[in-house]
Amino acid sequence: MAGLVLLDVLAEIPDPRSRHGQRHPLPAMLALVVLAMLRGARGPTAIAQFGRDYGTALAHALGFTRGKTPAASQFSRLLRRLDAVAVEAALTRWIASRLPADTPLVVSLDGKTLRGSRDGDTPGQHLVAAYAPQVEAVLAQVRVEAKTNEHKAALALLGILPVRGRVVVGDAMFCQRDVCAQIVAQGGDDVFFAKENQPGLVIDITAGFGFAAGTRAIAAAFSPGRSRARTAAGTPGL
Repeated sequence: MAGLVLLDVLAEIPDPRSRHGQRHPLPAMLALVVLAMLRGARGPTAIAQFGRDYGTALAHALGFTRGKTPAASQFSRLLRRLDAVAVEAALTRWIASRLPADTPLVVSLDGKTLRGSRDGDTPGQHLVAAYAPQVEAVLAQVRVEAKTNEHKAALALLGILPVRGRVVVGDAMFCQRDVCAQIVAQGGDDVFFAKENQPGLVIDITAGFGFAAGTRAIAAAFSPGRSRARTAAGTPGL
């Protein structure tokens, strides 16, 4: 499949604004947001200033119909109202279209708190992301809701992430039977750390592979129905 054009993908995101009084096309505004953030902008004010700094030529190249790009207040209102799930889905489609078709990918699951998302006593937004180091890109990510955890968020992420023919890796948080079973059911493979959260598994790996005392089994899979175990030996203290 030919790589999708980012501007075309941004045009597929639903516009949350009323049709009445719209002054700027949504794809052009989103394109300016992306470009400004790639250049280091970290908020509506910086994004708006970036557009003004580069003037009419950039505005028209991005699809604005006016020579003057939006003010910070317009970006602020838009970004608060955008459907985050739709934005993630659009970017995922764009990245997926540009992945090498003939190269097996390693996909790393990891959870991080979004930088700058904490507001006083309000905790920051926590995300679980699927990162492909070979292409240096986040394939997809989902928010960890307040009443759940990274394990459950990973299951939701796997539901939207193509894993067939790929190896999914992660730390001990994702070493769970249902996570591994879902990866295998979708045609992928998995390698996860096995630590104190799975004491029985660590004992089985240690006994089955004859690891020396004090050595920790660091990776294993719960793949039901498979006759082989994918494991590796770690060093003490990992």
